[in-house]
Amino acid sequence: MIILLYLFESSCRASIASGRVRRGLHLMLLGLSSLLLGLASSQAASPAAQDSASEKPAAHQVTGKTHAIDTSAPQEKSIGVDIKAAIREQMLGKTNLMLVVRDKSAVKTEAASEPAPAAPVHATPAAAHAPAVAHAPATKPVAAAAKVSTRVPVLTLHVGASGAASAHTPAVNPRASREYIRAKAAALTGHKLPAAPDAHAVAHGGDAHGGEPHWAYEGENGPQAWGKLKPEFNACAIGKRQSPINIEDNLTLQGPAEPLAFNYNPSTGSVVNNGHTIQVDVVGDNTLTVRGSVYKLVQMHFHTPSEEQVNYRSFAMVAHLVHKSNDGQLAVVAVLLDPGVANPLINKVWTYMPLDLNDRVRMPGGILDMNELLPKDQRYYQFIGSLTTPPCTEGVLWMVLKTPTQLSAAQIRLFQQLFPNNARPVQPVNGRPVRDAQ
Repeated sequence: MIILLYLFESSCRASIASGRVRRGLHLMLLGLSSLLLGLASSQAASPAAQDSASEKPAAHQVTGKTHAIDTSAPQEKSIGVDIKAAIREQMLGKTNLMLVVRDKSAVKTEAASEPAPAAPVHATPAAAHAPAVAHAPATKPVAAAAKVSTRVPVLTLHVGASGAASAHTPAVNPRASREYIRAKAAALTGHKLPAAPDAHAVAHGGDAHGGEPHWAYEGENGPQAWGKLKPEFNACAIGKRQSPINIEDNLTLQGPAEPLAFNYNPSTGSVVNNGHTIQVDVVGDNTLTVRGSVYKLVQMHFHTPSEEQVNYRSFAMVAHLVHKSNDGQLAVVAVLLDPGVANPLINKVWTYMPLDLNDRVRMPGGILDMNELLPKDQRYYQFIGSLTTPPCTEGVLWMVLKTPTQLSAAQIRLFQQLFPNNARPVQPVNGRPVRDAQ
C-alpha cells in the first residue's frame, strides 16, 4: 500500500511538472498523499491490535511470541502517526494556502534573473487587477516564470506563514473585491458603471446627485461666499454694477423721462417653489416698452425684506417682474410692497402656493392680471445693474417704481413663514448714474 501511494505521488509530480503548475499545488498533493498514507496506516494498525488482543491468553505461556506480536503493531502504527504529525507540523500548521483563479486569455510575466529574496512576496503585475491577497515570507527562492501564454484560467497558489499572517499581511478589502466583481461583470456585458458623485462638491453643500454648489442667503454659502462657489458666480464678488442698491434722492439724475408702457393682459401661469422664493412663470401676451425696445414678461418672484432701498429705507417685500427682449436683454421692474389692504393679485398667487420644494401648481387660464399689482403712480428710478441672485449677471436694466403697492399683513406673514429672509444685501453704487424720472 505504501509503495502504491509513493508511486501515485511520483506520477502526480511528473504530471505537475509537465503542466507547469506552481510549487504550491505540488505541496497540496503531497499533503493529500501523506494524509491518505496516515489513514491507511491507522486502518492497518487496527487489525493488528485486534490480533494482539485475541492472542493475549497465549502470551502467558509463550512469552517470546507475545513480545513479537506486541512490538510489531506499535511500530507499524508509529510510522503513519509520525509522518502525519510531521506533515501537520511542517506544512499545515505553519502555512496558509490561498488559491487565486485569474481568468485571462494571456498571462505574461517577465523572467527574473535573480532569485526571490526571503522577504514578503508582493503581488506580481499580472495579479494587479485581482483582489488583494495575503503574502508571506517564502522558505525557498522562487524564480518568476519566463513567459506563460495560455487560453485557460491560471491557477496561482500563494503560501504564507500562518504565524505572521495576522500581524504582517494585509487583509482582503471586501469593498475592493465587490468593485472588482462589478467592473468585471460590466466589462463582460458591455455596460459602464455609473460615475460616483463628486465627494468635494457634496462636502461643500452641493447636491449628491448633481454636484452643484448650493447658494443660500445665510451661513457659509451666503451672499458673502457666492462668488467663490463656482467660476460662473465670479461676478457676484468682483462685479462693479451689482444689484440691489440703495437709492439716494439727492444723488440721482432728476429730470424728464419716458413713461413705462405696460401692456399687460389676462394670462395664466404656474407657481413654483424653487427653494429661494415663490416664482410665477407667466404664460400670455404681456409686454413692457421702454427705451425703444419691447420686453416680454417672463416671470415674477418675491423677496422679503425688499432688496432695493430708497434713502436707506427697506420695505416689507418687493416683487420683481422680469422681462426679456428678443435679443436677450433683461429688464426688471421692482414693485415695492408695504403693509396695508390685501392685494387681489397676491391673493390669487397665494391661493396656488406650492407645498414643497420644486412643487409646481398650474393656475387657471385668464386668472393673472398683472395690472392689479402696479401702482397708479408709475414714476420710477432707473439704472444699470445685475441679477440679484447667482450668477449675478450684469447689464440688466432696472426700473424701481417709487410708489409702493399695498398688501395685507396676513399676505406678508404667509410668505415670510416660508422665506423669513431671502434678500441680498445692497451693493456699492460705484458712481453709477441713477435716473429719477419726474
